[in-house]
Amino acid sequence: MMKQVPQMILPLRSLFPNFIGLACMVLITLQATAQEKPKPVKQKDLIDVLKKITHKDLMAEEEKVPKGKIHFSFIPAAAYTVTTRAAIAIAANAAFYTDDGPKANLSTINSSLTYTQNHQIIFPIHTSFWSKGNKYNLLGDWRFYRYPQDTYGLGGHTSRLNGDQLNYTYMAIRETIQKMIVPDLFVGVGYNMDYHADITEVGLGTGVVTDFEKYGKTNKSVSTGFSLKLLYDSRRNPINPVPGTFGNIVFRPNLMVMGSDHDWQSLLVEFRKYILMPGTSKNILAFWSYNVFTLGGNAPYLDLPSTGWDEYNNVGRGYIQSRFRGRNLVYLESEYRFHITKNGLLGGVVFVNAQCVSNWPGDKYDTIWPGMGAGLRIKVNKHSNTNMAIDYGFGIDGSQGLYFGLGEMF
Repeated sequence: MMKQVPQMILPLRSLFPNFIGLACMVLITLQATAQEKPKPVKQKDLIDVLKKITHKDLMAEEEKVPKGKIHFSFIPAAAYTVTTRAAIAIAANAAFYTDDGPKANLSTINSSLTYTQNHQIIFPIHTSFWSKGNKYNLLGDWRFYRYPQDTYGLGGHTSRLNGDQLNYTYMAIRETIQKMIVPDLFVGVGYNMDYHADITEVGLGTGVVTDFEKYGKTNKSVSTGFSLKLLYDSRRNPINPVPGTFGNIVFRPNLMVMGSDHDWQSLLVEFRKYILMPGTSKNILAFWSYNVFTLGGNAPYLDLPSTGWDEYNNVGRGYIQSRFRGRNLVYLESEYRFHITKNGLLGGVVFVNAQCVSNWPGDKYDTIWPGMGAGLRIKVNKHSNTNMAIDYGFGIDGSQGLYFGLGEMF
């Protein structure tokens, strides 16, 4: 028997004390930082700490990465998350400028290799290369996953106790080139391919028909086609954005003539805003809206919008990846990022979020699943402003988890 989920998904009265407590934490932090007068303090990172421990003299270095020089950040780690259980990982990024101008955008390469207690292999590579004068931007998103993972059905009325394990191999190639129309505004075109192979289902038990079977069970799926993109991005450093705005609209038609299993279309609408708060500090109040809609046709089950399946797998802290899935996903998050030490070595964050997926069949929205949490930031590389992120998030229905990353979550 599948466990019944209460109709009232959002118990507001039980959540208010937690949200009020979190709001008080933010207000106290804002009040404390507002009283501080900004003073020039030499920034430090883990490299400086290691040099001090080994009694090597610190050399005077530029605070900004000079043109042509590449700064690497590298972290081997052992972790435990709700998605992977115990895991060992190597995360790395590289950052460099192709121009000397004050408005030059930082080019980046981000990657990691993870092996988990669930026998998962996770290997993403994300690239962003800027030409001189920010006139062109080449974006890449390549992934290889070997993924035993639970799925929980479609829509907002699902329970984490009804996890249905799917085993599969996932490969993705997404490349986009975009051209500047006016400063910070770009249009682009890209190629996208998502390939799932060797899909097998463990199932929920004899006589129970899962949403995967109802929707259209297959042992493989291919979604491929081109994409059209409109981007506004006034950030200069995507690894750790300081004040700026990011807006992204991507229309993706998947076409059988290009090898897709079905003709279907999706629309991504994303917005991020970063505000100095207070204005005299380096603390950031950040907002993130991430929304994906299936406009027509039938997307393969594993290509439907789902928790934690954005570009960097960060949507929905507080819930396990794939916890919610539907034809449409609406997501909103706010995070306050503050310095703990004046030299930038240690920082912290508090965050709240909410997600909603459309039910199936039909596209009705009638549930909201909130999350909240806090985290620590440790400066790994002061030149690229790269932090190691360690967060703990809470949802409802007993959901919670630990999250690691190299760079900010958004």
